[in-house]
Amino acid sequence: MATYQALYRKYRPQTFDDVSGQMAVTQTLKTQLVSGRMSHAYLFTGSRGTGKTSCAKILAKAVNCLNPDNGNPCNCCSACRAIDSGSCMDVLEIDAASNNGVDNVRDLRDDAVYSPSQVKMRVYIIDEVHMLSISAFNALLKIIEEPPEHLLFILATTELHKVPATILSRCQRFSFRRISQEDIAARLQYVAYQENIDLDDGAARVIARLADGGMRDGLSLLDQCASATTGELTAERVYACLGIAGEQKCGELLGYITAHDTKNALELFNRLYTEGKDLSALLDELACLIRDLLVMKTAGNAGITMLSGVASDQEVLMLTKALTSAELVRMMNLIQTTLAGFTRNASRRMDAELCILEMCQPELSLDAKALNARLTRLEDQIKSGAITVAAVPQKKAASAVDDFDDDRPPMPDDSDAPPGEDGSMMPPPPPQSDGPIGFWSDLVSAVRKELRPPGSGFFTNSPQAPVRGVLRGNRLELHCSNKFIAESIDKPEILETVARKAGAMLGQPVRVFIVDLTAKPAGNPRMEQLMKFGMEHSDIVKIKNN
Repeated sequence: MATYQALYRKYRPQTFDDVSGQMAVTQTLKTQLVSGRMSHAYLFTGSRGTGKTSCAKILAKAVNCLNPDNGNPCNCCSACRAIDSGSCMDVLEIDAASNNGVDNVRDLRDDAVYSPSQVKMRVYIIDEVHMLSISAFNALLKIIEEPPEHLLFILATTELHKVPATILSRCQRFSFRRISQEDIAARLQYVAYQENIDLDDGAARVIARLADGGMRDGLSLLDQCASATTGELTAERVYACLGIAGEQKCGELLGYITAHDTKNALELFNRLYTEGKDLSALLDELACLIRDLLVMKTAGNAGITMLSGVASDQEVLMLTKALTSAELVRMMNLIQTTLAGFTRNASRRMDAELCILEMCQPELSLDAKALNARLTRLEDQIKSGAITVAAVPQKKAASAVDDFDDDRPPMPDDSDAPPGEDGSMMPPPPPQSDGPIGFWSDLVSAVRKELRPPGSGFFTNSPQAPVRGVLRGNRLELHCSNKFIAESIDKPEILETVARKAGAMLGQPVRVFIVDLTAKPAGNPRMEQLMKFGMEHSDIVKIKNN
């Protein structure tokens, strides 16, 4: 009985024309082969499963082929058959991950000087070259820079940043891009037809999406799913075989999260967990769906080409209307943090449940991103008319003195007021007023010009000024923020200057009072009687509270 061969090995490309999704690389190599302008060292870079090793083997056959066809090897001559079977001693494929020492590279360098015995050129294919040590790279430098005419180096790596610049400068570099989902799905359909596998179009798209740009991963997934089921291979069977939730279940779960339906979201998650779905795959699918929503939310119709294919266009459009960009970003961060913690925590189920709970109820978190998400959602609801804001009744215009109503001690009424110069009682103060517009600002400027420090420093126009003036008819109250300020400006020269400047500005005598806002009120509801000091001989009156 013949030994079964994995699909990715059985259907490895044999010519440059068979390579999918790397037209820029294959066309350049074919042109060089036809024109004879070959380099002595090549460096193939790119993610896994994109065709680096396959192209390296095709190139090794093409430079030694006896009957090349427009740059492609014929795969029929003795050289091509020997290379394909692995019996050609002049074409060596070396795994740098297990042969990364300087001694291995020295042996390679000593053998490379000998002429090939079976084919025209000796070819060294060094896979995962970034795994070589620094000393091994240094030993390789000289022979890569000036190799014999019969020698060709082909280096392949998935981590270009680990290759020294001295090696990069000696090679022609070809970057292999991720293969598109359409190309992977087409190749899967071709392989399925050759293997008599009934592959549904939806299943091919699902496998192509899970392959994440790698053809080898796609063929391996097809091999796994085809061997696990009989009959038609549908998307649902792919989900069941690979242990993932699928597009519909992820969309349903995100719908519950969007509606803040914690109960149904946790019930759906528990059902998927009971069915044996992989938690990492579930959260990864959910992250891909949220990423598609975010792309559609920010890029609009132009973002359709950037979608990963987790959700259909209608589902994406419906959910983008219900979620804000800030909410989507917060969900993405939560999922990424949870996935990163899976490697450190033993209870993955608990971590995943907490992640879903926080996504459903953003009010549980008080970090900046959660608060921003809630605010943006509220703003969007107000803009759309889902929430209306009731009009706030207009309050009667109040003067600046209203800011101090809660703290200012009660002013004395008629019975508490001291007698006037003729012995009659003082009339009650008129309603509170700021006086003429700009009165206090002008008074502060005038007082500061005449007073000297430190007295002038207490009079400012800033919102946090230590002294605020309130004019009540011909009485000017100097509201002091604390006892120290009140005692500091309780000086005859300061009070006389304020009274004189205010009287000049208003055109009438002004009496000045000092009010300490931090003083405790008297035992009765009224303040203490105005002190009689200076009342008989001056227009300056001071108020002090015990």
